[in-house]
Amino acid sequence: MSLIPMAHAAESATAAHGGSSIMQFVPMIIIFILFWFLLIRPQQKKAKLQNQMLANLQKGDEVVTSSGILGTVSKVVEQFVQIEIADNVVITVQKSTIAGKLEKGTLAKSRN
Repeated sequence: MSLIPMAHAAESATAAHGGSSIMQFVPMIIIFILFWFLLIRPQQKKAKLQNQMLANLQKGDEVVTSSGILGTVSKVVEQFVQIEIADNVVITVQKSTIAGKLEKGTLAKSRN
């Protein structure tokens, strides 16, 4: 029975501070904004650049796959890419497994 008067007192105290309910959400909004600028936005930029790179793949580009295989693109088909990894050795991989393009001449330096 003694808890009921305390509950009414707490209820009237929060009702007296009408703006405090909005102030409770301010830290969550600030945290969301920080997450947006520190995590979400950079990931979206990186994904956009990766998709552009995959869309612009051409024959002769030197690439590295996500598994670390280096090679030269010999043919690009819708979702697949044929990569020459050695003389007369061609493998077919999905476009999504290509991690990045290399500068021209990188493979020549690595084979020496």
